[in-house]
Amino acid sequence: MALDSTANSRFDLRDLLGESGLLAEQLPGFTARDEQIQMAGWVARAIAEKRGLVVEAGTGVGKTFAYLVPALLAGKRVIISTGTRSLQDQLFYRDLPTITSILGRPRRVALLKGRANYLCEYRLSLVMGQAEARGLGRELSMSLRKVKLWSMQTRKGDVSELAALHEGDPIWPWVTSTRDNCLGAECSAFDRCHVMAARREALAADIVVVNHHLLMADLLLKERGFGDLLPGTDAVIVDEAHQLPEVATQAFGSTLSARQLRDLARDVSQGFASAKINGLGNLHVELMQELEAQTQLGTQALSGLPETLDANRWPDLLFDVLNEVQRLLRAFGSVTECQQDQNELRNLHERAEELAARCGLFIEALGSDEQVTAAVHWSSFNKAGFVLHHAPVEVAPLLSAAIKKQGGAWIFTSATLAVGHDLQHYSRRIGMPEIEAQLLGSPFDYHRQALLFIPDKLDMPSSPNHTRQVLEVSLPIIAVSGGRAFLLFTSYRALREAAERLRVVWGVSPPYPLLVQGEAPRDELLKRFRELGNAVLLGTGSFWEGVDVKGNALCVVVIDKLPFAVPDDPLLKARLANIERRGGNAFMEEQVPQAVVALKQGVGRLIRDRKDFGVIVLCDRRLTTRSYGAVFLNSLPAMPRTTDPVKVSAFLRGHLHDDRLFAESSSGGVLS
Repeated sequence: MALDSTANSRFDLRDLLGESGLLAEQLPGFTARDEQIQMAGWVARAIAEKRGLVVEAGTGVGKTFAYLVPALLAGKRVIISTGTRSLQDQLFYRDLPTITSILGRPRRVALLKGRANYLCEYRLSLVMGQAEARGLGRELSMSLRKVKLWSMQTRKGDVSELAALHEGDPIWPWVTSTRDNCLGAECSAFDRCHVMAARREALAADIVVVNHHLLMADLLLKERGFGDLLPGTDAVIVDEAHQLPEVATQAFGSTLSARQLRDLARDVSQGFASAKINGLGNLHVELMQELEAQTQLGTQALSGLPETLDANRWPDLLFDVLNEVQRLLRAFGSVTECQQDQNELRNLHERAEELAARCGLFIEALGSDEQVTAAVHWSSFNKAGFVLHHAPVEVAPLLSAAIKKQGGAWIFTSATLAVGHDLQHYSRRIGMPEIEAQLLGSPFDYHRQALLFIPDKLDMPSSPNHTRQVLEVSLPIIAVSGGRAFLLFTSYRALREAAERLRVVWGVSPPYPLLVQGEAPRDELLKRFRELGNAVLLGTGSFWEGVDVKGNALCVVVIDKLPFAVPDDPLLKARLANIERRGGNAFMEEQVPQAVVALKQGVGRLIRDRKDFGVIVLCDRRLTTRSYGAVFLNSLPAMPRTTDPVKVSAFLRGHLHDDRLFAESSSGGVLS
């Protein structure tokens, strides 16, 4: 079948995506789905008419092809934004080349990631000078040698190419740049800049694959020195769109952190130590030493306090630290004001001025007695020290204004946007309540493939016995399934308790491999889970979404509690207070919808293919004892439901007995 080159508006998408279509002809394993064709039609129309569109596409619809096909056929410039680097890579390296080849319509495609994903040649030269002058720790030195060798071979400078170092290696912050410390066009290594090269490719491309953080930075023109991508863009497709409002909240906000202050001090010292910067005598040394001392004092002021803290509960010492830090930054800015003929020094001057302005933002927040409802300030604490946050309470009007100013078609899609069968909650969150909204259920046969088990004899989730009871319910099911289980928790505390209890119960020779989040990188745990075929994985947060395990390596997903956000989160509290002030029901308008979306993500880990099967175990009595429980249940794919563990065992035994791969891999006794 040849693809007509005439306008996309006259092309029947069934000739591409239908049972006898081009993709079915040329792509092994492709399955035609009416839902996919319907979504592709909506996307094609939205692009052609430069309209907004929200689509929830249930698992199995094939939403990626449903937006890629019309995007490629449209002949327009399209930006595709995703929530994760793994999906970015999947789109760029697998899906787009596949469809482009089948359609016979070559398009220029580019992949663009954030700065931290690219080697910075300038900063590499700085750290090499430091390594020779002062000596680095053994771990950093070994990693640095690997980076240096790779830097002489790489063309794109994408740090994911260097498989010998994991993404959390401590060397990466030393050899990559941030928006704060990048010198832009004035950098001495600008002609070899990997970020700039990737930007040039993106500016010349028809289809550009980015992530949400980069999309928002471009939308707000924060990528200084590199131009922007959005002018001339006809359409923006936002996949994993449920993440966008929170990313937008970060983008419209601001932070001041111990790491930012230490990085500035380090970069000043590196610049002078490596002779990249001349002048100033010893004054810079004294100012930066004082800055680091104050940074440490700020960290001490918040240590021992809750990890997340409202600004109105910050200790007085932090107020003193902020004033002193601002004084030091302004002093550095003052002495460098007249010496900006050096590019490196000009950048350091601008960074100091910017950080001083952020200090002022938080000093003003601390000193104000007025009740501020438009923005919220809080601190968080981690191993790198303190982070002070400023964010708008309601991001919807800001996001909406930025989108409307940009113009063109905006398409938002995800498998988890609706609450019940209503997309209004999401439409309001992006500030576009009148946008066209469409809902597509999953084509998978959940009535046959899945079973929902809600144990009815557990204590309430607030009980100190709850995690133990979750394991007591789960272990017999895991014994029947032969491992092959995800246990998803809503807190690290529960995760750690469950891991400790399982190790006690199973002893030194566990019946199934036990994988625990935090004990290895996420991607490594997933790889091992798929390869082992009978493992039990304990996870929280990052394992609730973006995880795809097809086949019989996974047939049980246990969820310990309804995933309500932490009630003392300052931003959530401010949002709830705003809703209450206008007379709304904060719990039903904000907390329940957000928890519904999170639960749908967790449940969505189980059935990823037409051949998959399994049991969802929801260990929260509130689903059946609270009136709002119906909202959660009505938001999940329709599947049989039971409170009887005997029926769970029968369901699993029946499917496992019918599964040929399981039968061949069993050595007897697993299902006894």
